[in-house]
Amino acid sequence: MGEKKNLYKNPEYYTNREMSWVLFNHRVLSEARDKNIPLFERLKFLSITASNLDEFFMIRVASLKDMVNAGYTKKDIAGMTAKEQLEKLGEQIHGLVDLQYSTYNRSLLPLLEQNGLHVVKKHEQLSKEDAAYLDKYFESNVYPVLTPMAVDSSRPFPLIRNKSLNLGALVTKKEGKGELEFATVQVPSVLPRIVEIPGENRKVILLEEIIERNIHKLFLNYDIVCVHPFRIMRNADLTIEEDEAADLLKEIEKQLKKRQWGEAIRLEVEEGIDKRLLKMLKKELAIGSEAVYAIDGPLDLTFLMKMYGLEGFDKLKAKKYTPQPVPKLPAGEDIFAAIREGDILLHHPYQTFTPVVDFIRQAAKDPDVLAIKQTLYRVSGNSPIIAALAQAAENGKQVSVLVELKARFDEENNIVWARMLEKAGCHVIYGLVGLKTHSKITLVVRREEDGIRRYVHLGTGNYNDATAKLYTDVGLLTCSEAIGEDATAVFNMLSGYSEPLHWNKLSLAPLWLKDKFLYLIGRERDAALAGKPARIIAKMNSLCDADVIAALYEAAAAGVKIDLIVRGICCLKVGIPGISENISVRSIVGNFLEHSRIFYFENDGNDEIYCASADWMPRNLERRVEILFPVEKEELKAELLHILQNQLKDTVKAHLLTPEGTYEKVDRRGKETFNSQDAFCKEATAMAAESKETENNRVFIPETHHE
Repeated sequence: MGEKKNLYKNPEYYTNREMSWVLFNHRVLSEARDKNIPLFERLKFLSITASNLDEFFMIRVASLKDMVNAGYTKKDIAGMTAKEQLEKLGEQIHGLVDLQYSTYNRSLLPLLEQNGLHVVKKHEQLSKEDAAYLDKYFESNVYPVLTPMAVDSSRPFPLIRNKSLNLGALVTKKEGKGELEFATVQVPSVLPRIVEIPGENRKVILLEEIIERNIHKLFLNYDIVCVHPFRIMRNADLTIEEDEAADLLKEIEKQLKKRQWGEAIRLEVEEGIDKRLLKMLKKELAIGSEAVYAIDGPLDLTFLMKMYGLEGFDKLKAKKYTPQPVPKLPAGEDIFAAIREGDILLHHPYQTFTPVVDFIRQAAKDPDVLAIKQTLYRVSGNSPIIAALAQAAENGKQVSVLVELKARFDEENNIVWARMLEKAGCHVIYGLVGLKTHSKITLVVRREEDGIRRYVHLGTGNYNDATAKLYTDVGLLTCSEAIGEDATAVFNMLSGYSEPLHWNKLSLAPLWLKDKFLYLIGRERDAALAGKPARIIAKMNSLCDADVIAALYEAAAAGVKIDLIVRGICCLKVGIPGISENISVRSIVGNFLEHSRIFYFENDGNDEIYCASADWMPRNLERRVEILFPVEKEELKAELLHILQNQLKDTVKAHLLTPEGTYEKVDRRGKETFNSQDAFCKEATAMAAESKETENNRVFIPETHHE
């Protein structure tokens, strides 16, 4: 049996995680290249590929470099060392960047021009009038903000900040020996990068071009030999020795400053940069040629998100969707009474996130509520949930909040919230040593006529009202006694490290969840071997846990039909003879970011369906606090199955994984055109309208008062 198990762990049956990520970013890029999508939406997708790539370098590439520097030679699940991964990634990412810029230059710029927006590529192309306007703009708005820095024997090479856009120049002193010196100026991120030029036609230019045009005004005693934009990416992976950090809050604040000055791991320069300037940059930043990206176009395409915001181009954007009310939770009604009538499933962003905010707001004001406990991983800039929790504490309720300080790139934000909640009188916990708390759970304890009742919200996404309009997630509101008991145990475990003796309904990582998933997959395998119906449908963001993949291979080989809906990384391969011929993998990349985790198991006709905060990744199953919860009410199970089935039907936004390891859009020939995200929007709108009509048609019977 052991040999059989090892067969499923053969490295040839796995895709390297980082290569799979590159394929994911290609899928996002394919949306930017899709001629059927409105032009400004295509700009947005191209911008997303750029910000994705930045984060990938700062975290994934950085950690591979750390491994190489530390002499770490252990191979990954696909049998590759860190060094081999870096080499392969170099090729793949250079190819991806070339495709990003050919999409921008050849496809998007000409279309913008056709649609009445001219992007001035180089300041040399400006007309006299436009140049005069921009020079004036430079004097009044830009010049006062700039800090030009020259490098000579008395002034060392300046610290170049992570992700900042800079102009590098070679200069010579006007009265001197004509020796080449380096000078630089940061393009200030506090000013708009896109500058509109007034006139009959819509014209824009990028800020760095205006600065480059006027750079001689910054270095008055020098002749400018050449000027080129450059940008660097640094290692931003925080290393925190939690056991030794007496105050985690202070330790993280200290590490955040280091993020600006980590080791340089990528240098982007303008194509055709002066070789002497490039040589100087490489030497000062200690960066090799393989990490230099020569760019044919503007550096840092994330500015396209700002371009998307330009007014007057609505016809080139997708129609904005408004999240719909939840029929079972009409605005202004008692949310606790509604939950007592039965569990309620929420499907964001098709349905509004407001009930989740209202759940906490009502609890904060309700005199019968005794305590509110909640985990927070990422929240929005001006979070109504934080305000409600603070209000609850001020109203004298017991409020315990676990704020995860280690939520990557949200550390600063979360430190601010943690301090604010403490000031309001909340009991704030900063996660567990060595683990990130990624679970999404809220518990409200309420005194009622028949005793204490616990109300719980469980979700697959963050308590972030802003991203809830963009991310697809599901949530459950329940006052089930069994789940209420488990929720109390979760918070006791987080605040006092007490592990419960047993769980009623919930499964938690890092101790129990992986075994639960392996058990559920194994049960389907056993059913198939016994000739019983066996099927798995699983939807998640990423799949790269070797034990889970091996279990899926074993189940598929036994005859289980497995459909996986995996948005991002997928290390599993399909179509391996005798191993994964029963497995299909699809990725949906659309207007909303697919974020919900839903797991369906046929279980010989007694189907079970679960939702979770966790993906099938080692970090979620072994290094984080995550929650898996069952959905048991038949009508809610049917809703979740409907979500999965709609996604399996998608012929517009779905990309299918091929046995060759590539992703291809669904072949639509002979199939109806079906976009699952559009279908969910229409369904939510129709349900809300129907519910409103029912509400309006209710017959009003006045109460009769007896003396």
